Amino acid sequence: MSTRVSLAILILAALLALTACFGIGGGSQTAYVTTPLNSGVSVFTISNNTGKFTQLLGSPYPTGISPTEIILHPSRKFAYIANGGEADLSRFTISSSGALTEVMPRTPTGNNPAALVIDPAGGFLFVANSGSNTVTAYSIGSSDGALTPVAGAAAQTGFAPIKLAISPSGKFLYVSNSVSSTLSAYSVDSSGGLTAIAGQPFAVGASPNGITIDPSGKFLYVASLNAGNFSGFAIDSSSGALRPMSGSPYAVVISPTVTPLSAVAMDLSGKFLYVTALNSNKIYAYTINATTGVPSQISNSPFATGGGPAFIATDAAGQFLFVGNQSSSNVSVFRITHANGVLTSIATASTSSAPTSMVVVK
Repeated sequence: MSTRVSLAILILAALLALTACFGIGGGSQTAYVTTPLNSGVSVFTISNNTGKFTQLLGSPYPTGISPTEIILHPSRKFAYIANGGEADLSRFTISSSGALTEVMPRTPTGNNPAALVIDPAGGFLFVANSGSNTVTAYSIGSSDGALTPVAGAAAQTGFAPIKLAISPSGKFLYVSNSVSSTLSAYSVDSSGGLTAIAGQPFAVGASPNGITIDPSGKFLYVASLNAGNFSGFAIDSSSGALRPMSGSPYAVVISPTVTPLSAVAMDLSGKFLYVTALNSNKIYAYTINATTGVPSQISNSPFATGGGPAFIATDAAGQFLFVGNQSSSNVSVFRITHANGVLTSIATASTSSAPTSMVVVK
């Protein structure tokens, strides 16, 4: 074999190793971002190589008043948006290009719908109604995505339910109640009905907000706005009951004041946990013990982000972490180092006004 050929093979091997290390790949993904100021949802393509956002022609698309959250059906055929300013949901069909077309009429909800979640099988959509202190359930039409209220499935929550999380099995639903400083917990039956889990509500820090469950369904974490900490729980696989982890809650205090924690999310592998600190514009990163779920802060953490980080989103390929910055009206894009969870800032995308939620799909 010639020296030139050997060198070419070595270079190719190095490039392949670099790709594996950093998760670099060709192609793109699609992001949907809600912006209440213009009552719209913007659609972007995201380069898998650079993380750069390119806005889709025709975007943003109008929604109802003050969209708070967007969620996509697992089939990627339908999108739903909670319109906090008019107590209803918008339903959109999604074209092959990612473009949205709203299907009227809109679906009524309780007052101030704040959060949405769909069960993994795609059969039911759940809505947290912050102004009504309820969670409502809807069955999803398989052919057209139409929503039908599940009879008797409205469940009372604590005061001001603000975020939702559903277990990977689809068996358990959890709600963070901002004013009550509690988590409500329900089992979900085959018809979408909700039954309160014994022992709920579960106490957490003041003003709980972001909530997430690890991909294995064993652990739950919730960030508290007014406590400067986040709580970790082990999930009972049979009952859905929550048991506080050793050392929980976990403090994130920036002297001399307590910093509000706005959002929490896990990477696709379930090895790393990320928490946003609202006033300090930082992201705190943790490794997760696979057995106990107890977090340990990564040595390079925290990482700087934009102004007023309010939510975290991850991509479908597990390459990127996105942070929605409300006071700077943009999204920070970070590449996740798979070996240790370290974040590298690679791009910033303007959203023209303060974003409230984001979902990314292939």
